[in-house]
Amino acid sequence: MSKYWRITCAILFVELLLLAACNFFMLGSLRKDAGKQYRVDISRAVGDMETGMSPQQAAGNYKSIKRISPFDPKAVVNSDYTVEEIDGTLYRFEYQARADLRPLLYMNIGMVLSLVASAAILIYIGRRVLRPFNKMTTLSVELARGNLNAPLQEEKSKFFGKFLWGINMLRDNLESNKERELALQKDKKTLILSLSHDIKTPLSAIKLYAKALDENLYDTEEKRHEAICGISHNATEIEKYVSDIVTASKEDFLNLEVTLSEVYQSEIMKRIEVLYREKFSSLRTEFTISEYTNVLLSCDEARLEEVLQNILENAIKYGDGRWVKMEFSDEEDCRLITITNSGCSITEDEIPHLFESFYRGSNSKTVNGSGLGLYIARTLMRMMDGEIFAKCIPASEGADAKENYGAFAITVVVRKA
Repeated sequence: MSKYWRITCAILFVELLLLAACNFFMLGSLRKDAGKQYRVDISRAVGDMETGMSPQQAAGNYKSIKRISPFDPKAVVNSDYTVEEIDGTLYRFEYQARADLRPLLYMNIGMVLSLVASAAILIYIGRRVLRPFNKMTTLSVELARGNLNAPLQEEKSKFFGKFLWGINMLRDNLESNKERELALQKDKKTLILSLSHDIKTPLSAIKLYAKALDENLYDTEEKRHEAICGISHNATEIEKYVSDIVTASKEDFLNLEVTLSEVYQSEIMKRIEVLYREKFSSLRTEFTISEYTNVLLSCDEARLEEVLQNILENAIKYGDGRWVKMEFSDEEDCRLITITNSGCSITEDEIPHLFESFYRGSNSKTVNGSGLGLYIARTLMRMMDGEIFAKCIPASEGADAKENYGAFAITVVVRKA
């Protein structure tokens, strides 16, 4: 901030110097013009007197001439004057070279107002924009470090009020997610430890049966058969516990939530277009959104937007970069949103697995990712009572020349309100 105030002072000082320089040059110009004016007036007065006008009348016609009188070399005169000869008689022309300072006054008023406005704007920017922003410079760093308790000062300015409100919501959400994650990890660890402890009982029984069989402690075939059945039963118990452990380690690892509401499709599409129109343009990828009738959808607005963004990002990653289009259709009480990208680099056999967690297709070897994007998308859509599915479009399908190399399409099914 101190640097900004130094720059502000420098700007205002330069403006003051400019004001002084303009006054200096303009005052000199006005004085020069005033000197020319009195000479012109004297010349005109001489012409008037040559035509018979009296000195008093001639002097009264011109503002710069104070008095015209016969020249007396012994007379003491305090005013500036010049001597002119008219019809053989010398006359003293007393004058005043008074400049018209009104233009200078107007210029000064305008420049002072400009200086005051500049100072007010710079001070306003410093106090209302840069000072609040300067206070927030460490906030993002603290959040990145995981410090969710960093103090967040309230700011009511229209520039950062909503931003800070959003940051505060983000911090609360991160803190809530952190608490839920810790609780979930604790529950999972407790469950796994409990199941691991439960495994010990059937495992000990199997060891006892195995030792007894190894030492021929069972003297009849019937007892040996019972021991074998006991081993089988306990092995089944262990298998069940292992299955429970695997299930517990997988489920709810994302902890996704949705809040259903009613929202117009156009509201979501406006934001999607704003986010991706320029991005596709910079990638030199043709991006088209077909016309649609605006309908009221039953969904979580933010989650549906997240799903569409995920699919569009995949179109950028895995398409051939020639074109991407969004199309819309209706089926019963649902709105179908289909995102198609040129180029299909996976096989039909892979499509059923695309929506599985951590699955990555054969086209992802050179692309970074976690294999969770489409899994999350499907999970969210099903939580919103919708669906999502994908298909490869062969090169021979469709009359559009754009589809010469085949295409890949994902359709999102959203319930209408």
